Amino acid sequence: MNILGIESSCDETAASVVSDGCLMHSSVVASQINLHESTGGIVPEVAARAHLQAIVPVIEQAMLDAKCDWSDIDAIGATNGPGLPGALLIGFNAARGLAYSRNIPLIPVDHIEGHIRACWLNESPPPLPALALVVSGGHTELIRIEENNTFVRLGSTRDDAAGEAFDKVARLLGLPYPGGPPLSALAETAQERQLKLPRAWLRGTNDFSFSGLKTAVLNLLKENDHPAPAEIAWAFQESVCDVLAKKTRNLAEKENVKSVLVAGGVAANRRLREVLAEHISIELRIPPPNLCTDNGAMIAAAAYAHKNNAVNAKSPLDIEPTAMRKKRLRSTETAR
Repeated sequence: MNILGIESSCDETAASVVSDGCLMHSSVVASQINLHESTGGIVPEVAARAHLQAIVPVIEQAMLDAKCDWSDIDAIGATNGPGLPGALLIGFNAARGLAYSRNIPLIPVDHIEGHIRACWLNESPPPLPALALVVSGGHTELIRIEENNTFVRLGSTRDDAAGEAFDKVARLLGLPYPGGPPLSALAETAQERQLKLPRAWLRGTNDFSFSGLKTAVLNLLKENDHPAPAEIAWAFQESVCDVLAKKTRNLAEKENVKSVLVAGGVAANRRLREVLAEHISIELRIPPPNLCTDNGAMIAAAAYAHKNNAVNAKSPLDIEPTAMRKKRLRSTETAR
C-alpha cells in the first residue's frame, strides 16, 4: 500500500511516498530555518505563507523522486495537529483537496504519533509494548505503545519542552536559531567539564521540568566571573540528557516494556543518543537524524498504521492545533 504523507505543522513543508508503513521511496523537506533566523524564532504568519509557496513543489518533487503517478497512490496521510493553526491548514487542506479530486482515501495523522512511527521506517516493527520518549521543540512526552495501536501518555513536561529549553539557553549564550545544533557543537569544545547545573527530577512522577534549569543558566550568566560559554553549554546539555535518559529508563523498567523508542528533533542530539545507550538495556531504537525532525515519511508511516480509519475527503474535517486525539493518545489521568 503506497501512502503519500504530507507534513506542515510548524516550519518544514514535507512530503513523502512510503509503502506499507516502512519502505520509504522519497522524502522531500523544504525548511524555513533561514527565514526565521532573523527573528530568532518562528513567526506563525510568516511560516504559513512559506508553506503556501512550498506545498505544491514539495508534493510534486516527492512524487517525482518516488517514480510514481497518482494511480500508484492508495491513500494520503496528512498532519491535522498539534501544530501552528495556519501552518496546519496549508498541508491538511492540500491533502484534502488532492484526496477529494482523485477520490483517494484521506487519513488524518497526529503529529506526535508521526514522530514515533519514524521508528518503523526502513526497519522491522519494534517489539511491543514499547515506551516512546518524544523530545522536540514543542513536546517532551513519555508514551506507552500497545500492540493494538493504543498510545497512552504517561508523562510530559510541565513547562518548557526539551527543544524549547535548548533554543532559549542558546539565545542566552548568543548562539543562532535554532539553538540545538550550535549549543551541542559549543558543548563539545568544553575543556574542564566540571560545572554541574540542577536537575529537576520531580520524584514520584513521570513528568519533566526544564524552566528551572534555564533560569539557573540565566542567573549564572549574570555573574561577573561566570564559567566560559562552552562549559555552560556542556553542563546544560548534560543536565537535560541525564534527566531524559534516567526517567525513561526507570519508567521502561516499571512498565516492563520490550523496547524504547526515541523520536522528535532533539533525538538527533548525539550526546542524548550516547547517554540513552548507556542507560537502556533493552532494544533502543532511534531514527537517523533526518527522520527525527519533521518529515512526510513519518506521517505516511503513521497513516498506514491507521489505514482502516481512512475518511472521505468530502466529510466535514478540521485541524486540531492544540489537542492530541483522545481516542488514540490518552493522558495518564484517563488511562490509569
